Amino acid sequence: MNDVYITRIEKFLPNDPVSNDEMEDLLGVIDGRESKSRVLILRSNGIKTRYYALNKKGNITHTNAQITAEAIRRLFDEDIKFEDIELIAAGTSSPDVVQPAHALMVAGELGGKPIEAISAQGTCNAGMLSLKYAWMALKTSDKKRAVVAGSEAFSSWMKAENYEAEIDRRKELEENPYIAFEKDFLRWMLSDGAASLLMQTNPEEGKPALKVEWIDILTYAVELGTCMYAGCEKEKDGSVKGWREMTAKEQQLKSVFTLKQDARILQKHIVEKGIEHFKIVIDKYDIDLDSIDYFLPHISSMFFRKPLSDGFKAAGLNIPDEKWFLNLPRVGNVGAASAMLMLEELFNTGKLKKGNKVMLMVPESARFSYAFALLTVV
Repeated sequence: MNDVYITRIEKFLPNDPVSNDEMEDLLGVIDGRESKSRVLILRSNGIKTRYYALNKKGNITHTNAQITAEAIRRLFDEDIKFEDIELIAAGTSSPDVVQPAHALMVAGELGGKPIEAISAQGTCNAGMLSLKYAWMALKTSDKKRAVVAGSEAFSSWMKAENYEAEIDRRKELEENPYIAFEKDFLRWMLSDGAASLLMQTNPEEGKPALKVEWIDILTYAVELGTCMYAGCEKEKDGSVKGWREMTAKEQQLKSVFTLKQDARILQKHIVEKGIEHFKIVIDKYDIDLDSIDYFLPHISSMFFRKPLSDGFKAAGLNIPDEKWFLNLPRVGNVGAASAMLMLEELFNTGKLKKGNKVMLMVPESARFSYAFALLTVV
């Protein structure tokens, strides 16, 4: 088995940063009224700026495939070109189309020679699933060089126009015209961008690299229900009714393809199950937490930082605050790209030193899945 290294990390964040006060200017207001929950949610999530693939008029400036391709292009120079790559592994929860697969659309943007491309479906863990696929391909000598990307293009999905049919229907029925909290919640949580990693079986001479020690992924879908979802409606008994079971009119009137989250079960389970998996990982790989120099947890909101830290301490898993590295307030919650965007910032700002150990933690609320990875600076 080969050792596998992350040798370059890049990002692409579209357009200028968007402040909290500018969000509704770009996303639009639903039914002509400012969101009642926006200020409360933004105060809780701690995000100050984020990036949208939208211009000031709310028009789309980049597709997800274009965002991803641009992040990947930035990895290459005269020493290593895209033609040297044998695999693209790309994960997202906001693809431009249902089919073809996201990685194929990215390959089409990049052009060049025919190449293997794999798409990881999912939400926040889609990037980590892509990372694990590439890691295994290189480790087993199936490939020598691979590109991994995590990306999102949420903003166009969250535009007010996508909720208009449901609002109009509610008015007809003389019901409260406001979109339910589960739908409004994520409009103020998510943003756009991409990060890319170059992976090789050898480090580049004279340059820092991250050796991938292991990647561990588990889902608790076997015991827990759906929390974040799209293309379906959640029933009172917790089951979901998929879009195939609905007429086209029902799909439109219920804005079924918008992204939604059950915030109640999110808060109940997301930290608890993350700690459960963390304990499994520590035992499985015989981890000494004192040896971890940087801890990069993907959290959707700064609200979860203290419950996560307190939960760790209560479970005897103490990671001092000074070892935590977060950039959520500056770049926003970019879903499948978030962990890679943290790693990109840490890697390219010169903070890492040879021998440092970096741990990634990525929770995915869709149906409660978690990914952990350990990297060593070489």
